[in-house]
Amino acid sequence: MAKKGTPKNGKNKAKHTKLLKQKKEKLRKEKEARAAKLKAIIEASKADQNK
Repeated sequence: MAKKGTPKNGKNKAKHTKLLKQKKEKLRKEKEARAAKLKAIIEASKADQNK
């Protein structure tokens, strides 16, 4: 038997989707930033070792 009333996130589904999209985008950018920093550190380390 189905529940009566409004579904979860039914009224604000567009807002909910927007917020989740923002969260995923933020996590993706942070992951890319960490990868870029690590790559820079590795390049600097390789440069120091070659001296």
